[in-house]
Amino acid sequence: MIQFFLSTWAQPEPEDRKLTVRGQLLDAELKEPMMQATIQLFTASDSTFVGGTVSNDHGNFFIVAPRNGTYRLRISSVGYLTIEREITLRRNENQDIGNLLMESESIMLQEAVITGRAAQVIVKKDTLVYNPEAYRTPEGSPIEELIKRIPGAEVDEDGNITINGKEVKKILIDGKEFMLGDVETALKNIPVNIIQNMKFYDQQSDQARITGIEDGEKETVLDFSIKKGMNRGFMTNLDLAGGTKHRYASRGMGSMFTDKVRFVLLGNFNNKEENAGWWNRRGLNARKMLGSNFNFDNDTVKFDASIRWNHRGGDNQTENAKEDFYSEGSTFSNTLTANYTRSNNWWGNMRFEWKPDSLTNILVRANGSYGTNDGTTQSVAATFDADPYLYVADPLNQLSSLGPYLINHNLNANLTYSENKNAWAMMQLYRRLNSRGRNIILRLEGSVGNSESQNVSDNEVRLFRKQDQYGNDSTYYTARYNTTPTDNYDYVVRTSYSEPLWKGAHLQLSYELRYSRNKSDRLTYDFSDLPQNIFADVTPEYRTWDPWLHSVYPTLDNYLERDLSRYSEYKNYTHNMRVNLRHHEEKYDYNIGFLVQPQHSNFIQNYRGVYVDTVRQVTNLTPTFDFHYKFSDQSNLWLHYRGDTRQPEMTQLLDITDDSNPLYITKGNPGLKPQFTNSLNGYYNNYIVRYKRSIVVYANYRHVRNAISNMVRYNPETGGSETRPENINGNWNVNAGVTFNTALDSTAHWNVGADTRVRYNNLVSYVAQDKADAAKNTTRTTNLNERLSLGYRNDWLEISLDGQLNYQHSRNELQPTANLDTWQFNYGGQFLVRLPSGFEISSNFHERSRRGYNDSSMNTNEFLWNGQVSKAFLKSKSLIVALNFYDLLGQQSNYERWVNATGRSDTRYNSINSYAMLHVRYRINMFGGKIDTDGRYDKKWGGRDNRGGYRGGWRR
Repeated sequence: MIQFFLSTWAQPEPEDRKLTVRGQLLDAELKEPMMQATIQLFTASDSTFVGGTVSNDHGNFFIVAPRNGTYRLRISSVGYLTIEREITLRRNENQDIGNLLMESESIMLQEAVITGRAAQVIVKKDTLVYNPEAYRTPEGSPIEELIKRIPGAEVDEDGNITINGKEVKKILIDGKEFMLGDVETALKNIPVNIIQNMKFYDQQSDQARITGIEDGEKETVLDFSIKKGMNRGFMTNLDLAGGTKHRYASRGMGSMFTDKVRFVLLGNFNNKEENAGWWNRRGLNARKMLGSNFNFDNDTVKFDASIRWNHRGGDNQTENAKEDFYSEGSTFSNTLTANYTRSNNWWGNMRFEWKPDSLTNILVRANGSYGTNDGTTQSVAATFDADPYLYVADPLNQLSSLGPYLINHNLNANLTYSENKNAWAMMQLYRRLNSRGRNIILRLEGSVGNSESQNVSDNEVRLFRKQDQYGNDSTYYTARYNTTPTDNYDYVVRTSYSEPLWKGAHLQLSYELRYSRNKSDRLTYDFSDLPQNIFADVTPEYRTWDPWLHSVYPTLDNYLERDLSRYSEYKNYTHNMRVNLRHHEEKYDYNIGFLVQPQHSNFIQNYRGVYVDTVRQVTNLTPTFDFHYKFSDQSNLWLHYRGDTRQPEMTQLLDITDDSNPLYITKGNPGLKPQFTNSLNGYYNNYIVRYKRSIVVYANYRHVRNAISNMVRYNPETGGSETRPENINGNWNVNAGVTFNTALDSTAHWNVGADTRVRYNNLVSYVAQDKADAAKNTTRTTNLNERLSLGYRNDWLEISLDGQLNYQHSRNELQPTANLDTWQFNYGGQFLVRLPSGFEISSNFHERSRRGYNDSSMNTNEFLWNGQVSKAFLKSKSLIVALNFYDLLGQQSNYERWVNATGRSDTRYNSINSYAMLHVRYRINMFGGKIDTDGRYDKKWGGRDNRGGYRGGWRR
């Protein structure tokens, strides 16, 4: 017994001559060890701090006392009642106080001040566990704001999350799928104040979880644990807000939790920038969402279902300045675009799992969607053979001053509408054949989809370097109407067999037949040869086809252009034959696999007067390798290798020239080879319990052989281009990073963090000018990003300072004048203060500077200042009124830049960045009990406290 007790001790043993206090902490309800609880020792006489530590993975702790005497032991953890106990040490004897039960804090019901200060992040086996209390967010924030504060985390404009180089695929709540993979809905609707902790790990596939044998197929997830006491009962969070500049935001969440059932109802209506941050914002967008999520779980049956309705409206206006690299020079283009969009989408998803006996598992997944999308676009563009910003400040409005450099001018208007329907279902049958792990799996899968789209477009082009028969600038216009019905159908049949070889080792064989069929029949009506442009001066409005087509409706079929219309049908049969050897030991495990993939494809196309019926048969070979080594529960290393073959698309192989747009001509290439991608990823994490210190190191390498790229040939007379797919070698990139966090004192009042990232891209393409030979162009781009932070927090105050540096170094082989060195600096801080009477003040302020951009208007200094003042009302503090300010000084701009082997692009977006909003938030909660007059509550539903009084019921 003594030997076992000592073997579980994670901390170093103290010297024998020193006095110690030992114990073990357990969750009072779950009877599980409490790790990372804070233990502090004070002298009883004058409360002098003597020492501090944290509990280990088994809940054990010891703390050293300097001498005999009476001490006060204080134990705290986020979400739990603080324990204080008087300890007397006599005759130089150590004291073991045994097991201590920690009860859930009534903070979940009272919104009381949290006194515990756990580490920001800890590592437990293959999981990073983040403490939300260490990254305090303003009152009422959704979990998106919490994730943004996590070191090594990025949330882009589309709601995609990347942490330490890994993209998050799912959001879980207490280990259960939330909205069945809908990450964005979870980000914007789950409030931070109900979250106990956030776990980041790679989740096993359904097959690996059921069989217990790793298959190398994992998804990176974020798993949010609900605070103790909140995972049983009813809870409602309402947030209504209105602001200046016609901004509004409303959010609501209602939930019912029991041991077996969870139901969540969500609603979100807003027109503000939800991804508020220091990156670029894209346009003005309004969103409406209603959704619900249901989970049922018992010993034999698990059922999950969700449904969601989304409406989006967009008003996106962009100014773009672009440079295209060619072998004998560059061209420059400027575009001003107004794009208006709206969409309505219904989406449903379900998951059913049944275990009729201990040897059998049946899993069913299904989803379906229906949506409509509208869009209108108007744009004006011009192309130059020199950088227009060297001569004027606003190229599109100062064309007369750019005559010697002007190549073309383009006006475009476009109206689109589409309707989409899709359904998918899968059933998996698993049977274990013996106790050693022999098993067999049968999987059936099928999907069907249909879409209908309409499009009208008007394009007027003036060519300044190509004259007509009268010696004037050449002009032309196209006016077209397209209808495109599309159908797709897929099915998959898969079986796999696992055979145990020796202890911890399995050989897995699998075969999969995958069939897919896609059919599209586009009809194009061309009005370009009419004496006048029938679409001229028509402003596109959603689904208003009459202003465009009213004059040709009676004779519409007469304008059907068969050469521009396109019928295509693609059938593909794929056989996946895979063999894997998997070996698992206590300290390490590995997986070696190989995939043989014969493909049979049939492509039919009727386009531009050419009918094609072609068959292609190829075989892809793909190796895989995974290795994991566990140094300890807190220190792990992973290595992953993937080889992947991708065949050219059938349309790329067809020797057909599409010159329907004279400024963008495309050709096929029958000689294209398949491309092969090598990917090697490494990941290491470590956590040092004693210092509350976490370290994550990652690196990713990707190399593409015979990459399918495009050779672009530029026509200096028209400013147009001809594109043909080609194989090219030399594309590779490296991405690496280190994330470091540590407490500077034993009670974690002070914390410091660093996030370092390096990205290198070697991008290759073929470029040519007119009829000159194509040249190989290489662009090498290096991105360096460093972020440092220092923070202090106690019971009522959190303050942090941070600085971020981003440097982009780009070198172009053919066009040295296109070399770029751009810098972005961010430095500032944030604070949160909890004041008496329920007041809370929070603010963040950062200076952002840019340098090195060609457009001088982008080399700016911006001071960004956001803030919130809130006040809690009612005895339960369930009513919160908050005033938010965004970009108080109105200095935030909206720029985006990208660079690759063919060119660079700088874009400015419209948005409203500076505004204020008044929020009213109200919570109605009924958990396992109700707060009594002493602020205690009973965990048992409808139970009685120790005075015999009934304590169930609603709490408002």
